[in-house]
Amino acid sequence: MIALLSACAAPAVRFDRVAAEQGCARTVQHGRGFDHVVYQCRSFDMVSSLHVYLEGDGTPWINHTRIAEDPTPAEPVALALMGEDPTPAILLGRPCYHGLSQSGGCSPADWTDRRYSEEVVASMVVALETLIRQHRARSITLIGYSGGGTLAMLIAARVRQVQEVITLAANLDVGAWAKYHDYSALTGSLDPAQLPALPASVRQFHLLGGKDANVPPWMAEPVIRRQPNTKWQVLAGVDHACCWAKIWPEVLKQLPAP
Repeated sequence: MIALLSACAAPAVRFDRVAAEQGCARTVQHGRGFDHVVYQCRSFDMVSSLHVYLEGDGTPWINHTRIAEDPTPAEPVALALMGEDPTPAILLGRPCYHGLSQSGGCSPADWTDRRYSEEVVASMVVALETLIRQHRARSITLIGYSGGGTLAMLIAARVRQVQEVITLAANLDVGAWAKYHDYSALTGSLDPAQLPALPASVRQFHLLGGKDANVPPWMAEPVIRRQPNTKWQVLAGVDHACCWAKIWPEVLKQLPAP
């Protein structure tokens, strides 16, 4: 019965339940025009280095035909990654996710066509900069899964403390992705493939799944190759959903000290 009730719960409720099981505290941070839910799983105050996790797109659409009322991911991959990370870390929620879809400023466009819009990115930047000041962090590593990797690339260009971007199964060419899947173009969204490369001062590490049918490696490679200070790896046997949390501890060991 408990398992059945959990399965029937709204995505945001399930996400909060998983976060609570990991010992994560939930707070709300104001951005620019939107609020953002923030999860912190380990106690810390002032830190020199902070890992900031960004979740994927979740479920913007139901069966590609009906807009979801709650786009919060049913499978919280980035939250699972953060649970494996011993470094001070937070998960910065996207506008209108995590139970905020009915809050002021939100419309379905903010998790469908405009999921990577200027307004979404600008609000996440403001929220992140506030968190940076609160924790007095000097070095930020952005870690984005799927569409969260898209946002990581867009945010990194605007926040001076960002020294590293790590993406997993990230949609780095939004236009090519929509065309490949025969989806409607994400009108109003920014696209890393159409923007200047990040500065060489920002280290980049991009992980792609060799069996990923959602974001095939060939789709991201042209964007990655034109980025400076970049490493990338295609992982055989890994698809879009499986098995990022399992390999994450080993990936973390490869990261340079801040």
